[in-house]
Amino acid sequence: MVVRRQVLGDAHVDRANANTSPFTEEFQEMITRYAWGTIWTRPGLERTTRSAITLTAMIAGGYWEELEMHVHAALRNGMSPDEIKEVFLQSAIYCSVPAANVAFKIGQKVLAEYED
Repeated sequence: MVVRRQVLGDAHVDRANANTSPFTEEFQEMITRYAWGTIWTRPGLERTTRSAITLTAMIAGGYWEELEMHVHAALRNGMSPDEIKEVFLQSAIYCSVPAANVAFKIGQKVLAEYED
């Protein structure tokens, strides 16, 4: 849960926990245990690299709400806007230009939240 909060932020995790129901409780526990407790805590990759991979996976799968969440996470993990842009450009070639177009719109929206 510590890593999940570090990467996604307290507000997101608190919302996810508040929306947990008996139907979704085991799924939330599985995500916390495996994604955040096993994969994101492994020593083999830096968090910025994990974020870059995750951004690409969200673009490839068309998981737009998750992409928005993970753009925030990438910034929290230390990725710069320029690095995120490079991931989106790379994804245009390997995932599709239309998918990258949506990603750039989402990224621009998120980055605007951090401007003065």
